[in-house]
Amino acid sequence: MPRRFIDRMDRILKARDSLVCVGLDPDPALFPKPVRALPARRRLDRFLDGMVSATLPHAAAYKMQLGTYLPYGEAGLRSLRRITREIGATRLRILDLKANDIPNIMRFFRDAAFDELGFDAITVTPWLGWETLEPFHADTAHGIFVVAHSSNPGSVDFQEIPTPRGPLWLAIVAEVGRLSHAHGNVGAVLGATFSDAFRLARSTLGNKVPLLVPGIGAQGGSLATAVRDGVDADGRALLVNASRSIIYASSGPDWKKAAGAEALRLKTQINQLRSGLRTA
Repeated sequence: MPRRFIDRMDRILKARDSLVCVGLDPDPALFPKPVRALPARRRLDRFLDGMVSATLPHAAAYKMQLGTYLPYGEAGLRSLRRITREIGATRLRILDLKANDIPNIMRFFRDAAFDELGFDAITVTPWLGWETLEPFHADTAHGIFVVAHSSNPGSVDFQEIPTPRGPLWLAIVAEVGRLSHAHGNVGAVLGATFSDAFRLARSTLGNKVPLLVPGIGAQGGSLATAVRDGVDADGRALLVNASRSIIYASSGPDWKKAAGAEALRLKTQINQLRSGLRTA
């Protein structure tokens, strides 16, 4: 098994022939009717199991936003730990924390995410300084995705502030590239709703440095631009995350079938775009 996270990610994307990352973000208000009809204590696990079984053939990765599990308390954390085991090591499992704190505290986040909950990577921010990410450098088998440009409209308030190295998000991307080439386990988060960023980001990062891309689907980001400008020379190093458009594709009795069909549709669309790049 590859020792560096970026090498393992590349191997999984190639083996699965997929760049799809399914966002498992459970919102009880949006659960399909058959799930809502169950006793409350069974709903979360039933929903997660159904989503994973339906989408596993088409996904290369899963991303779980911690905030959607915390309202369940201890039961939510148990479900989170269980579902990472159910997904298994043949897909990447990413915990969406956007964490940042002093290095000593980041060490606790690292140990909880990787050792206790079984994730392969987490999302972080560099707001307190690059030294805060040092606890992750030694563990090259696990990865971090550093938020550079997020997909929400308000991201421009800070992420596009000018710096001597260009807009702030691009300066972050440049440092991500340096850290990734040095340690082999660092990638960047780049929202699909800001499509002009992808060409600059990939030219800055080079090959293999991974991009995690939210904002496709319900947020309306450009899939074509993200794939065309975001993949590396091998047509990989990119994970396209979709949550609501897949896991809430239907609220009726066909909810699992609809989720699987949407995941397949996204995978097929991405692969067609990648194929077009190879033949251009």
